[in-house]
Amino acid sequence: MKTQLAAGVHQSTVWQRLRDEHGLEASVASFRRCVRATLPEETRRAAVTVLRDGIPPGEEAQIDYGLLGTWVDPAGGRRRKVWAFVMVLPCSRHVFLQPTFVMDQTAWTQANVDAFAFFGGVPRRLVPDNLRTGVEQADLYDPKLNRSYAEMAAHYGVLIDPARRAKPKDKPHVERQVPYVRDSFWRGRDFTSLQQMRAQALRWCTDVAGARSCRPLGGARPLEVFTAVEAPALQPLPRKPFVIAAWSTAKVGPDIHAKVGQTLYSIPWRFIGQRVDARSTPMVVQFFHNGQLIATHGRKPRGKQTDFSHYPPEKIAFRMRTPTWCREQAAAIGPAATEVIAGLLAVGVLFRLRAAQGICGLTGKYPAARVEAACAKALAVGDPSYRTIKGILAAGTDIEPAATDGASRTGDAGAAAFLHGPSQLFANVIPMPTTTAPAAGDQATTTAPLELPTAGASDHHAG
Repeated sequence: MKTQLAAGVHQSTVWQRLRDEHGLEASVASFRRCVRATLPEETRRAAVTVLRDGIPPGEEAQIDYGLLGTWVDPAGGRRRKVWAFVMVLPCSRHVFLQPTFVMDQTAWTQANVDAFAFFGGVPRRLVPDNLRTGVEQADLYDPKLNRSYAEMAAHYGVLIDPARRAKPKDKPHVERQVPYVRDSFWRGRDFTSLQQMRAQALRWCTDVAGARSCRPLGGARPLEVFTAVEAPALQPLPRKPFVIAAWSTAKVGPDIHAKVGQTLYSIPWRFIGQRVDARSTPMVVQFFHNGQLIATHGRKPRGKQTDFSHYPPEKIAFRMRTPTWCREQAAAIGPAATEVIAGLLAVGVLFRLRAAQGICGLTGKYPAARVEAACAKALAVGDPSYRTIKGILAAGTDIEPAATDGASRTGDAGAAAFLHGPSQLFANVIPMPTTTAPAAGDQATTTAPLELPTAGASDHHAG
């Protein structure tokens, strides 16, 4: 008997088992008197409960999760477990109930937000259980809160003060409410959907739980006490609605992408191989490294979301040189280059974009004036292609002066620029020596100059 009482078993339970199993004939009152007279002082000390001071109105809210039972979905016949999120205001005993199928981070935070909206205000302190969705690491002096839950607390200006592990007396008011919710709201009722279940829960909070006669309140009704005493003491709701965010960690791969859910998001290439924190909202996904924001993307259900500016510039030079970029570069070079690029991109942009990029890229090797002149020459000969323009620049023909007034480079009128002209026809002919006087005893030698055939002779020879 001493062992059972020291282990925390109630005296009435011990008395009942002694009566049923060992034939004890003493009454429960006599048994209690015997316990007080027999047990040592140390054991009786352990059974003493310290009465907590009354909690001022608007000061605290106690939170807990509890299993209601199983529910068969009429739509598909699926059997599901239903959990209850319960928040109680200790001063007025007013309760908020929300049934749920899941207990993940988003559901936990959303249930807190819905509870504040139901009460029309925010208490100054929350005493939750040590669920991972609210408290990542329990500690009496410095608990580590979940980042999403901590964001919610900062938005509403409320203090999170988790209960100690295995210490239900740290939140006794909500601990007693969970069995009451299971008996009064859940059992014996039929529900058609989760939405209908939640609507019935809110009605139960006001019409049943709020209208009951509560003994700790001296027989008063919790809803009346809440309206008269506690509601004015709550902190007002913020004007800006709270946006629920889910936090996770991801590693940046060699392709500069990190995975959040079913989607890959690009991260600046300098963070390859490092772990980053991802903050996901219904609209935006943000990435942080050591508390600094490094990337922001629109939320996407699945697939890949890439910002090409996150790559090194040399890796995406081709992708960054769009048709718009080519037209802007050509306009900076000159009108001839603008005409060439416009002609290339007029039809089949995707197939001729590389040629346009190549022409604009020639300015990296040649001055813009020479590229403009080469484009003008290519247009003049009717072949404004990348190969032609590059060949003109390589040969240097873009800087040769053009002929003026039909005169050749040598001043011969009427000769084209690429001809020598009549005066240069025999410029490279070596003249033959004339007749020399013979020396004594030598035979005279005469050499006749080379005669050109006349037109008639040529015609006769040809005939």
